[in-house]
Amino acid sequence: MSDLESIVDRFEIEALRGEFTDAAMMYDYDRLASLFTQNGVLRFLGANIEQVGREQIRTGSKQLQGQWDYFVQNTHPGTIQLLGDTAIGRAYMSELIRLRDGKSYLNYAVYHDRYQRTEEGWKFAERAYEVRYLDTTPLAGSAPHTAEAEAQTQ
Repeated sequence: MSDLESIVDRFEIEALRGEFTDAAMMYDYDRLASLFTQNGVLRFLGANIEQVGREQIRTGSKQLQGQWDYFVQNTHPGTIQLLGDTAIGRAYMSELIRLRDGKSYLNYAVYHDRYQRTEEGWKFAERAYEVRYLDTTPLAGSAPHTAEAEAQTQ
């Protein structure tokens, strides 16, 4: 593999990780699922959740996000190790989540990834989400729609 091919592969994998965050933030479940191979796996370590295949990933993401009042996820660059038409890597995450029941979460986490080159470009073969820091202290802020609704009730 040439240096140029390696650069292009790394760029495309980084774009895939960014696309995942954007699809999650925009509640675009079809696009989120399309970022995985047909038999791709999304795991949430510590929560005993495993979604296999695009349909489970799509419906599982919709169910999970249906519980959220708001969600902000930021992806931070990690590692990428190219292995021909496959690769492994890690992406680092920071997240703010408030559920509709009022519970709040500030997470710092790692996605442990396996990537596969396909005819459609690089896809996730597996993403395993591992929380490294969790703060359940109520968040002081709110989403604009939440703040407007609270002001109207006062």
